[in-house]
Amino acid sequence: MSRTTRLTPSLLRAAACTGIAALTLTACGSGSGSGSAGSGSGSVKVGLITKTDTNPFFVKMKEGAEKAAKADGVQLMTAAGKFDGDNSGQVTAIENMVAAGVKGILITPSDSKAIVPAIAKARAKGVLVIALDTPTEPQSAVDALFATNNLTAGQLIGEYAKAAMKGKTAKIAALDLAPGVSVGVQRHDGFLKGFGATDKDVVCAQDTGGDQAKGQTAMENCLQKSPGINLVYTINEPAALGAYTALKAKGLEKDVLIVSVDGGCTGTQAVKDGKIAATSQQYPLKMAAEGVKAVVTYAKNGKKASGYTDTGVTLITDKAQTGVTSKDTGYGLQNCWG
Repeated sequence: MSRTTRLTPSLLRAAACTGIAALTLTACGSGSGSGSAGSGSGSVKVGLITKTDTNPFFVKMKEGAEKAAKADGVQLMTAAGKFDGDNSGQVTAIENMVAAGVKGILITPSDSKAIVPAIAKARAKGVLVIALDTPTEPQSAVDALFATNNLTAGQLIGEYAKAAMKGKTAKIAALDLAPGVSVGVQRHDGFLKGFGATDKDVVCAQDTGGDQAKGQTAMENCLQKSPGINLVYTINEPAALGAYTALKAKGLEKDVLIVSVDGGCTGTQAVKDGKIAATSQQYPLKMAAEGVKAVVTYAKNGKKASGYTDTGVTLITDKAQTGVTSKDTGYGLQNCWG
């Protein structure tokens, strides 16, 4: 695992602005400039570390943190790995933020287990650590978790798919995230629970990394393996749109039900356009805003946030099914991100 040399607080800011090691870390100056928010160098510092800085979900999360930091008059430092799964980059970000004197760190762990030792070192130095969106393993490795209940998100689309299939025998393709990633596991398991199925009922399972191109390839592979697929569960909407592209190329887009999770604006529009039947919408801006407020509270009176805070999930579809609570794409587009 490659790491950079620990930087002193005085050198950190200059290093951050030139792009150190395998991450993006910005806290250049004060005010509302890129990567920073709040008052000058004497203010409370809050760190935000996301899996990447390109995924619209994490872009919206950063926006939420920036807005909350500005409102509370604190300085926000941000960092992100080069890719989803860049644990080394997140470890480096934690070390640099601790050295810079942050009061709290908000993190979406790329590797829920491998990041735990770095988090433990930060907490031992009095830094409040809150996981956003993705829980650590164990969850108790952080002070608190602000996230969608991913099991519930998966269960909602599973229940929807069961109702929408109207008794038809399902041949399920599962376009998953990656082995061992808690978000992916929980959504997958939730979908099966909601549908009343098990992994034995999945005729093809492929990992996509949540990527649209990989989702398309995965769907193509599944169609070769099992041409009769009529239901596709996807980890997120980019993977769902990849699946739709593959199905359309075969003239099967009207014969296969696609359900997904996330609720980004592009994905919600795809639901409206009929490419995806339904999606479970979550709210990254709320996760980040509540995380910043929790760090501010800790800085003011020493009270630490604890346990799990559910930031909510809503099933979005324009083809409502009896017995499954949902809202239409009008609501979804008003509350989407990206």
